[in-house]
Amino acid sequence: MPASPPPVLAPRRKTRQLDVGGVGVGSDSPVSVQSMCTTKTADINATLQQIAELTASGCQIVRVAVPDTDDAEALPIIAKKSQIPVIADIHFQPRYVFAAIDAGCAAVRVNPGNIKKFDDKVGEIARAAKYAGTPIRIGVNAGSLDRRLLAKYGKATPEALVESALWECSLFEEHDFRDIKISVKHNDPVIMVRAYELLAQQCDYPLHLGVTEAGPAFQGTIKSAVAFGALLSQGIGDTIRVSLSAPPAEEVKVGNQILESLNLRQRGLEIVSCPSCGRAQVDVYKLANEVTAGLEGMEVPLRVAVMGCVVNGPGEAREADLGVASGNGKGQIFVKGEVVKTVPESMIVETLIEEAMRIAAEQVADGTPSGAPVVTVS
Repeated sequence: MPASPPPVLAPRRKTRQLDVGGVGVGSDSPVSVQSMCTTKTADINATLQQIAELTASGCQIVRVAVPDTDDAEALPIIAKKSQIPVIADIHFQPRYVFAAIDAGCAAVRVNPGNIKKFDDKVGEIARAAKYAGTPIRIGVNAGSLDRRLLAKYGKATPEALVESALWECSLFEEHDFRDIKISVKHNDPVIMVRAYELLAQQCDYPLHLGVTEAGPAFQGTIKSAVAFGALLSQGIGDTIRVSLSAPPAEEVKVGNQILESLNLRQRGLEIVSCPSCGRAQVDVYKLANEVTAGLEGMEVPLRVAVMGCVVNGPGEAREADLGVASGNGKGQIFVKGEVVKTVPESMIVETLIEEAMRIAAEQVADGTPSGAPVVTVS
């Protein structure tokens, strides 16, 4: 019998479906991970190189900035040569929306709050996008909220963000255009979560989740994980972007890990390690890092437990595909819950890697779906 799918905390919120350059977006498709290039889009080679790096890291949709004419002129080549769908990110100048559609971008993100007289252009944009089959993301940001709504609410409240997004949607709907995805981003996870909860109650458009300007890698990871976890655990969210002051590949890594942790994606490399304590008889940190480095790049799901003491060690090791319970200068190696050998501490990492490769080869032969290894370290 095939294995049952892993449990999730809530069913996905039912949404409309979009096709973003071949990637399904909406409740009938898996939640996808996005990032954004940090290169100047006009530098075509640098941008394509970064897109290739993001693709290799697991990014599924990429966004590029289009602040000027040189960037707009580069879009046709980038959209054609990119391995993953390209979304053009448009602010201030509505003419670049039409350039992005003409260039064959998979979608266009517009920020109504900072595009001059955007509402007057909606009809023309809707017609062009509908003719080309180009979805539009209405991206409302707290830092660039429409002045009319700032005057009404006093600041970027959840209600203000939602009203802005739904107002713009209604303008597109007047022109029979509904290939829309929405984001309502804020740098405060509490405000951001509430805005998305309100939005989810009032429309059936797919939602792109983001904590805008989340901060440096550590802070931004925590804020994004908290906010995304709160929403995805309710079934809210169809694409995500972790906004970090860090290389974009790091954003993708965090985003994928969030989805894996919620069973919204097949689990990849997973490190579960104890924080160590006075009971530990081996260097848990060193073992964890060396095992992780040794298994990097493995293409099958695999759970490995690296345990540092006798309290939880044997039990955790038995629960994993592969594990070690360490102590007194040696380690007991477990495979599928059974002790297969005992080795000196100096050989633990080498033995685990050898066993991992053997198990991986067996899984490939059995037709196990490819993916990153799952490593549990404690």
